[in-house]
Amino acid sequence: MEQQLARYYELKEIQKLVEEELNVLRNELIESYAEAGSAEEGEYKLSISYQERREFNDERLYNSLPDPSLWRLMSRADTGKIASLLKLNVIHEQMLTGTYVQRKVPVLRVQKC
Repeated sequence: MEQQLARYYELKEIQKLVEEELNVLRNELIESYAEAGSAEEGEYKLSISYQERREFNDERLYNSLPDPSLWRLMSRADTGKIASLLKLNVIHEQMLTGTYVQRKVPVLRVQKC
């Protein structure tokens, strides 16, 4: 069992290092190719697209809800839960007006040709 614990710990440390390096490389690639949108380098094709994401303000969202018990369903401005409540027609898009800002988030994709 100790070997499993040691290996798990070792792998988590490696994962942390890999994620840090991926984040650095991602940021460098986005800075270098953001304007182009796509590029090919040797065997690899890079494409950068942008997704619109909402960043909610907890206080504004709370104040916009018609029933405080809805806030207990969310407990904080969680975009996944908010999307579910919208889909179920528990809340409506008009209620959310002014409670969030739209952010463009770059999505990086690298493929081997």
